[in-house]
Amino acid sequence: MANSPQSKKRARQNEARFAVNKARRSRIRTFLRKVEEAIETGDKEAASAALKAAQPELMRGVTKGVYHKNTAARKVSRLSARVKSLG
Repeated sequence: MANSPQSKKRARQNEARFAVNKARRSRIRTFLRKVEEAIETGDKEAASAALKAAQPELMRGVTKGVYHKNTAARKVSRLSARVKSLG
């Protein structure tokens, strides 16, 4: 339990950051889900467009500290390989 004024403030800041990061993570997952759905339908045009929209979102998540750089790079690499393999 936070007792000192400093620790109370840190607790408030942590809650605020958690809310922001949660929203950002949710937004990124939505973009990734759109790519997955386009891949499932087999539509290469839609999948590549969705991937092109998802890449900057993922990298923005990296700069904001939501994802590690290598994690985002791995996700983009795997998705782009799957989009590329579509007919």
